[in-house]
Amino acid sequence: MPDPSPPPPRRFLPAGPLRGTIRVPGDKSISHRALMLGALAIGKTTIRGLLEGEDVLATGRALTQMGATISKGSQGEWRVHGVGVGGLMQPREALDMGNSGTSTRLLMGLVASHPITATFTGDASLSQRPMGRVIEPLSRMGAEFTASSPDVGGGTLPLTVRGLYPAVPIEYRLPVASAQVKSAVLLAGLNTPGVTTVIEPVPTRDHSERMLRGFGAELTVEEADGERIIRLTGEADLKPQDIEVPGDPSSAAFFIVAATIVPGSELTIANVGLNPTRCGLVHVLRDMGADIAETNPRVVGGEPVADLIVRHAPLKGIEVDLRVVASMIDEFPVFFVAAALAEGQTSTRHLEELRVKESDRLATMAVALAAIGARVVERQDGLVIQGSGGEPLHGGGPIATRLDHRIAMSMAVAGLVSRDGVEVDDTSPIATSFPAFEALLASVSGR
Repeated sequence: MPDPSPPPPRRFLPAGPLRGTIRVPGDKSISHRALMLGALAIGKTTIRGLLEGEDVLATGRALTQMGATISKGSQGEWRVHGVGVGGLMQPREALDMGNSGTSTRLLMGLVASHPITATFTGDASLSQRPMGRVIEPLSRMGAEFTASSPDVGGGTLPLTVRGLYPAVPIEYRLPVASAQVKSAVLLAGLNTPGVTTVIEPVPTRDHSERMLRGFGAELTVEEADGERIIRLTGEADLKPQDIEVPGDPSSAAFFIVAATIVPGSELTIANVGLNPTRCGLVHVLRDMGADIAETNPRVVGGEPVADLIVRHAPLKGIEVDLRVVASMIDEFPVFFVAAALAEGQTSTRHLEELRVKESDRLATMAVALAAIGARVVERQDGLVIQGSGGEPLHGGGPIATRLDHRIAMSMAVAGLVSRDGVEVDDTSPIATSFPAFEALLASVSGR
């Protein structure tokens, strides 16, 4: 059969004030981990609020191929009947990860310490993303890898992992801040006799540590000389859990920025996860002058949660502190849109990680913002943006999103504060993380 026609471009038009109350989908990072740890527990884990985007569903399908039983209940809850640590089965077919780098890297960690072989495949975008930073520590634990294009960042998909049991416990110092690499090593450590240690020079999101403890793993975290030292004792015996997934702060980010930069807006975003390792965007926007209030603070499933009330406010450019980079790494594309509307210059550095996401997000956003009238200078490790002082950007397009969901949603937000609208070449990747994004944006912006 011939390939289906590509989806038509979508133009996002200027909007009136954003008003009302919304809820964003469940946290993607927590959803992935809940499925994985539920699959490694003996018994039934129940998950409410699971993100039902394509990335998380890819994780669920892969775990099913390796023996777990996963189903959706009549009330929207998900049930995972696990096989226990050490119980993963040989998949009969390749594991199709779609566009999900998180699924791929974390599941590579799970497979690495099991006596099975698994082949990982993905779409065109994922197949260009380097896997070397995960292959390196997992190889030290004894797993063997056969990757396509091994000279490209250590290898790309399709990629085959041959796990080893018993694997070798290691002490691994992260060369770059990466929650995915940390989590892959810790997940491999679950079925590895002895103590697996990960040292973080720069703290990254700690959902894995929180959830591993919640499932009963023996895990300790200490700080020494400014570093986090995480120790996990295998072989773990995980207990099934009831999990409530909070709203994803990375999904909320698009509406936080939109309500901040669209004049007259006052928007409430309910049930947003505010884990300290994830809410850097909120702090940086407040430093720029944003009006973001937290109400009804609470703890849900071990994670801090609150409702956010966001009102329009003029922003001033700043230099983003290196110390918050890891806590907002996925939010930089939409943050760049906010910077383009601020007064004065915003400067970012140490963002090399953005070049190996679903797209090269530094290059893609620099070209996209320049195309709609923003003044942007691309550096090797960040962008320098001269803001418009609140004046609308002229708009334009079509903007090339490079199959990147966060680029598509960020440029949709930019369209709200443009004169002529912003045309996005392909919005279909949005379904990987936020299927209802367009409908929700239309509902609060009066369109």
